[in-house]
Amino acid sequence: MSERDFHVYEPKQGHGLRHDPFNAIIGPRPIGWISSRDKDGQVNLAPYSFFNAFNYKPPIIGFSSIGSKDSVRNVMETGEFVWNLATKELAGQMNASSAQVPHGVDEFTLAGLTPVPGRFVNVPRVGESRAAMECKVLQVIQLQDKEGNKVPSWLTLGEVVAVYIDRALIRDGVYQTAEAHPILRAGRMGDYAEITPEIMFEMLRPD
Repeated sequence: MSERDFHVYEPKQGHGLRHDPFNAIIGPRPIGWISSRDKDGQVNLAPYSFFNAFNYKPPIIGFSSIGSKDSVRNVMETGEFVWNLATKELAGQMNASSAQVPHGVDEFTLAGLTPVPGRFVNVPRVGESRAAMECKVLQVIQLQDKEGNKVPSWLTLGEVVAVYIDRALIRDGVYQTAEAHPILRAGRMGDYAEITPEIMFEMLRPD
């Protein structure tokens, strides 16, 4: 292996670059496009770039919010949320729903999206999204640093209680990930990646 010249830094001392590389290295990342509702019935829709799946059975997904935003307050009040798949065709509307607007502004209306009532949760999904998951909240955890000091970030974990899939994305009983053209969050201020069929490859596990 040829020797590489590494840029090395301690995060607490600063990265020394023009833009923090952390979320560009851990990327691209799935987008947590989260719809929720507060105790008074007001709906919220917002994308989160810190999102992923954490367990198969039961299926558990989670998103992390930097700052106590409406989504965090809503899930703590009602115990429910919906994840909506962000795709290339919905990129502009997903981005519009990220706007910093006053509490009470309906991002579905703002982004021109259709709220479709849930089956098992009192939270709508994005009607235009080709896949969605209704969730019941399991835990909302305030994160902390290595010294045990709490930081202003909250991780929400939810159990999936219903899954919606556009049937056109299922072939021979297998969900076709790339056919939906999902988008993922990369680094900098506005970098994204699109999953397309031609970039997919298969590699079987050794076991």
